[in-house]
Amino acid sequence: MELWGTTQLSSYCGRRKSSLFPDLAPISTTKDAYRSYSLPGYRQLGSWKPGALHRVALVPPSPDNPSGRPAPILPAFRSSLHSRYSTRDWQHANLLQLKSSEASRCSAGRLNADSMRLMQDKDQLTYHMQEDSRRNLGERMSNIDFWRSELTYELECLLKETLDLETAKKRLERAVDEMQGPLKTALECLYHREKRKGIDLVHDEVEKSLMKEVDVFKDCQETMTKLAQKMDQQLGINRDAQHALERDLSDKNSAHFIDEKCFNLRNTSDSISFYHGVEKADGTVSVPSTWAKFSDDNIRCSQHARANSVKLREDAELGLESTSEEMWNCFISTNLAFNNRIADVADAKNKLEAQLAKILQEILQTEDTIVLLERSILATEQSLRVAQTRLEGRNKRPNIELCRDAPQLRLVNEAFTLENTLQTLKQRLQEARDALQTLIFNKSELEHDISVKANSFFIDKHCMDQRKVFPSTPRLTGY
Repeated sequence: MELWGTTQLSSYCGRRKSSLFPDLAPISTTKDAYRSYSLPGYRQLGSWKPGALHRVALVPPSPDNPSGRPAPILPAFRSSLHSRYSTRDWQHANLLQLKSSEASRCSAGRLNADSMRLMQDKDQLTYHMQEDSRRNLGERMSNIDFWRSELTYELECLLKETLDLETAKKRLERAVDEMQGPLKTALECLYHREKRKGIDLVHDEVEKSLMKEVDVFKDCQETMTKLAQKMDQQLGINRDAQHALERDLSDKNSAHFIDEKCFNLRNTSDSISFYHGVEKADGTVSVPSTWAKFSDDNIRCSQHARANSVKLREDAELGLESTSEEMWNCFISTNLAFNNRIADVADAKNKLEAQLAKILQEILQTEDTIVLLERSILATEQSLRVAQTRLEGRNKRPNIELCRDAPQLRLVNEAFTLENTLQTLKQRLQEARDALQTLIFNKSELEHDISVKANSFFIDKHCMDQRKVFPSTPRLTGY
């Protein structure tokens, strides 16, 4: 009886063919003889088998196996016999493993000892560097505090001087504003008088006096304006110096806050983090010498601005009371010229109004004549229509009855006469309308002249009303 998995006739016994199995390829015989069976979740056993059959040498006969056939062995056992190691290989592998483990252990021991020494050295170096940085930050904060105090004192002095200069400038501006009032009134009078129309737009004594008054006011105002401009420029310089001080002080406050925050940082602080590459980017713009010189230059610039401001305030006290009398003299002479001109315009306006009344009366009569002419033309046109209609009707007489008789001749004569009459009436109507247009034009001219005179009269009266108020001498000097 043979074991399970063997064939009844094998190729080990010779080259005799079996009658039970056909002469197939070895792979087919093996596949048919040993059906692979795979459990759920496992790969099939045949998946690792080679594609060709193993060639096995013939086994010589032995006392245990007289037939010379090999012992029946499963295919899986056959393949495992060819993958076994020798004892020498096993001992050599163990020796190599022990030597490798010992070498790695010694190397790890040396590395651990070196690492401990390295950590101690680096810890000491890090501690000393942090202490040096902290001490440098403290010294830097002391320097910042010194310059902050200097900048604060200079800023207070500059602010006080700027306030005094602004007060002097306001007084000067008030004086200029008081001069601006009379000047504006004189200019407005000139501008209003430019609104005069036609022949009234003359260069009279009033205009000459106003132009002289404007020149005097401008000359008086020019000196104050120049001084005010100088003060304004100086205030700008003061503000620039103040801005430089405030900016420098603000920067130092920010730097002090940042340095103080950095001074208080520890390894256990919550706000620390990694900023990779920050030590490679150099964003500094100054060195300690230029940093101190910057604040010193700001303080010196502020001191120079304060000195110029004091000089301007002293100059502003002079020249505010020199032009008041001249301005009053021009004001009085211009008012006298205005009164004379108003009287002349009023007299001319009265004469034009009397002539306008006569023109209006003649216009009424001409309009009545035009109405009568239009009625006469309408009546003549009706008669002409009758005559022409009669002629048209008689032209429709038949044959021999179309005779040029006395009625025909009379109707033709009547038509020509009525047409001439109509043309004469229309011509007279046109002449009457032309006369009316001439009268209306003269009326409009008179009305225009009257309106011009009334406009000039109103402008001069309005200018006089504007000139009733004139600033006093103290107000002209800025008080």
